Amino acid sequence: MSTHKVNSIGTICSSKEGTFIRLDPEFVPALKALDGFSHINVLWWFSDFDKEEFRSVLETEQPYKNAPQKMGIFATRSPIRPNPIALTAVEVIDIDYQKGAIQIAYIDANNNTPVLDLKPYTPSLDKVKNCSVPSWCSHWPESLEESANFAWEDEFNFY
Repeated sequence: MSTHKVNSIGTICSSKEGTFIRLDPEFVPALKALDGFSHINVLWWFSDFDKEEFRSVLETEQPYKNAPQKMGIFATRSPIRPNPIALTAVEVIDIDYQKGAIQIAYIDANNNTPVLDLKPYTPSLDKVKNCSVPSWCSHWPESLEESANFAWEDEFNFY
């Protein structure tokens, strides 16, 4: 097993002013040339679910209303998993290179959530034209934009 340590590069900050990714000062130079990308992939830590008992959960009872009765955790987007790492594609509104802050439209992370890494969203690597999903979720929106108006609360068994 590796002894490498994963470190946060910043945090999610949500307030009345908006939602921001605020980088730690030493990582601000890594923002260079990020302008022009409309979206970025944010890898973040499900810090509210980082408990030893959650890391041993490998199966779950039907988290989605139309899903199979039992699912492996890797077939879900659950925060309860062996390594509580999340990935969210977000729209970039603005980048403040002096402050090391990226204003984003939305992220499904809580305030003060640790950010692990950022990668530019590039269709050549991130967009899949001919993907398929199981029938139980085939009615879900086909894009981030369509998801904004979708009744997600009707899909989950844990709301």
